[in-house]
Amino acid sequence: METLDINLFDYELPEELIAQTPLQKRDTSHLMVLNKETGDITHKHFYDIIDYLKPGDVLVRNNTKVIPARLFGTKEETNAHVEVLLLKNTHDDVWECLCGNAKKIKVDTVISFGDGRLKAKCLEVRDEGIRILEMIYDGIFYEILDQLGIMPLPPYIKEKLNDPDRYQTVYAKVEGSAAAPTAGLHFTPELLEKVREKGVEILDVTLHVGLGTFRPVKVENVLEHHMHSEYYEISEDVANELNKAKKEGRRIIAVGTTSCRTLESNIKKYGQFTAAHENTSIFIYPGYKFEAIDCLITNFHLPKSTLVMLVSALASREKILHAYKVAVEKKYRFFSFGDSMFITNETEL
Repeated sequence: METLDINLFDYELPEELIAQTPLQKRDTSHLMVLNKETGDITHKHFYDIIDYLKPGDVLVRNNTKVIPARLFGTKEETNAHVEVLLLKNTHDDVWECLCGNAKKIKVDTVISFGDGRLKAKCLEVRDEGIRILEMIYDGIFYEILDQLGIMPLPPYIKEKLNDPDRYQTVYAKVEGSAAAPTAGLHFTPELLEKVREKGVEILDVTLHVGLGTFRPVKVENVLEHHMHSEYYEISEDVANELNKAKKEGRRIIAVGTTSCRTLESNIKKYGQFTAAHENTSIFIYPGYKFEAIDCLITNFHLPKSTLVMLVSALASREKILHAYKVAVEKKYRFFSFGDSMFITNETEL
């Protein structure tokens, strides 16, 4: 059987380089520009991204909006405390959830949140702490969630987030994510306006970030890792614009690994960009042939994560690990609130 050792994607990261809070101004984060062909590295700030974009480029961003997906409740029969993370709305009021104390949650268990304003009934028990829960409430679900839920920051962020909007992109629109598409956090409305003025087309897709993106890889052989599926949408207008850009040989630049996975999943399935609203569990690792995107704006990812594997597939494992080593030496900030990388196929234009 073919193997790919997880340890090939490990690197040393001092804990103090894990960004705990966002910078005061989004676009002042550092930007490492990595040429995926030559391995050349340039150090800039994110607002300099404009110098690496050219008229005709297509910037594809994920307009998903993070919901306050972390809920703390009690089991009705025993009053035991239960933590629930909403991962994916499968249909109607039924959600795939990750549960703390999951062993206590069996089929027909009812969990109560906020004095019973919201209840959840367990319909199905799955592996790895996953439960299928039906939400029971009066009124509008997202309004109740806004009152009862907490923004689900990743576990490596220990600081309290004073402004929850800083864990949303400025263009977040479609509610449903359990985590932010963090590469987009660097953009400001002013910078996006400059991008448009330069003649770059900006298109939106939606992928609701769930467990697939940030669940740690627990197997030694990467090829045995199981990706959880995430829901995505591409509209007909966006699919048409992307196909036109491809035909004309214009660059497609994904903002973040979620936009990348959306586009790659779609083109691999249909042979060209096609309007769709469906789930994807695409897993991109070295050896993968990219068909949708040319370049990628992304953050610095966790050691041994599927996201390090994705960027290694785009720019080669050796170039990525070298770039990460340089980032550590230069004291770049890592992960969700950290600095940014532009993986490009051209030097400064």
